[in-house]
Amino acid sequence: MNSEIKTFGTLDDGREVKLVTLSAGELTLTVSSLGATLVSLSVPSRLHGVDDVLLGYDGLEGYSANRYYLGTTVGRFANRINGARFSLNGREYGVSANKPDCSLHGGVMGFSKLLWSADTYRDGDAVFARFELFSPDCDQGYPGNLKASVSYGLNAENELLAHYEAVCDAPCPVNLTHHAYFNLAGQGRNIDVLSTRVKLYSSSYVEVDDHFMPTGRLKSVEGTPLDFRTEKPIGQDIAPLAESSLGGYDHCMAADGEFGTLRPFGEFFEPLTGRRMKMSLTQPGVQFYTGNMLPGIAGKGGTVYGRYSGFCVEPEFFPDTPNQPAFPNAVFGPGRDYNEKAVYKFEW
Repeated sequence: MNSEIKTFGTLDDGREVKLVTLSAGELTLTVSSLGATLVSLSVPSRLHGVDDVLLGYDGLEGYSANRYYLGTTVGRFANRINGARFSLNGREYGVSANKPDCSLHGGVMGFSKLLWSADTYRDGDAVFARFELFSPDCDQGYPGNLKASVSYGLNAENELLAHYEAVCDAPCPVNLTHHAYFNLAGQGRNIDVLSTRVKLYSSSYVEVDDHFMPTGRLKSVEGTPLDFRTEKPIGQDIAPLAESSLGGYDHCMAADGEFGTLRPFGEFFEPLTGRRMKMSLTQPGVQFYTGNMLPGIAGKGGTVYGRYSGFCVEPEFFPDTPNQPAFPNAVFGPGRDYNEKAVYKFEW
């Protein structure tokens, strides 16, 4: 196991951005302190050597703009909040709106845009990069002084580990996740993810209206393109979604089992390289997104990322939970700290 911290670059205001490199098992991970961003993940294969399986940019300049959240940690509240407002304990809060009548991934200056502190530590057979951030009361409209931390690590079992923590001195909705785009064939091969085979332990999904906002109901995946209970290629049933305003998969899948416990959610198999990724989580759901809005941006080494160049599996509380009383409670604060985990195991 090894860890290293070096300078990634300097922001316009002179602050230094760190790049942390971790190695354990046969994996190597790099994470930037700007947005606590997953920059690269090198994974072997039995057929085609070692590849970086994360979409990203060559340098800090790309991550400083990063309109599509490639690799970032998002918060205070990941996904959408309808109307960019919610009521809590009899008071209405307006939060930063960065989409029409909507707050997405924490607003205009959400956690993905901020500089986190960076350090490393070891825990048993794992090595971690730990990032910390202080978000003051009223930041982007949210109540309470919040201290957030996220640890990304690797262990000897070839697992990528994610641990999200937050404490707040007032009740506040909290929903932290990462927005990594995976391509298990390797991000530089110009191969889309439609042939990647997926199995999800998810029997229902969050129903949304024509504006992509939750209705408050969960619907069965039975008879829909969202039924991945039996392994199938991502592209097999995508056509009706590709022709819709969504452009492909962009759905919050409810994870079967008891939330709060670490349990399996999905398996992802790439046939060209033979890589398989198995995901477990403690959160209620996962946003499954197939990069439908990627317009052909310049990525690492001149690779162009267009539609379906990568897929995201973002562990999270359900979108718009602050306005949906039937959803699992995502309000944290005094007496209830935020503490969630996700694990991505790689095989080849």
